[in-house]
Amino acid sequence: MRSTSISLGITALMASSLTGCSSSADYAAVCVDPQTEERVDDDQCDDDSDYNGTGTGFFWYYLAARSVVPGVGSTVTGGTYRGSTLNGSVQRGGLPTTGGSTVKSSTTKGGFGGSGRSFGG
Repeated sequence: MRSTSISLGITALMASSLTGCSSSADYAAVCVDPQTEERVDDDQCDDDSDYNGTGTGFFWYYLAARSVVPGVGSTVTGGTYRGSTLNGSVQRGGLPTTGGSTVKSSTTKGGFGGSGRSFGG
């Protein structure tokens, strides 16, 4: 009897820790060509440095949880290239390539579908 209640307690504890992985991130990033302001495939971004208005290549563009995700080939608006200035958790990549949903409904914190990272405090 005693071992059964211990096992159930451990199982409940593990289940509660797993549900933390499914909560939404505060921000999510899509890969963008800053010259055209268009979203490109997330595989094009491999660096997490901020775009400072100069240089070429593809950079992460950060969107807040309320933002609508742009599809690949669409122009991005309402976000920032300055990920280092954000406070909260961030997910890079893993958003739907067709766009249309909000960031909050499309993100997970840490774990599945992209890389997670926390900023600030």
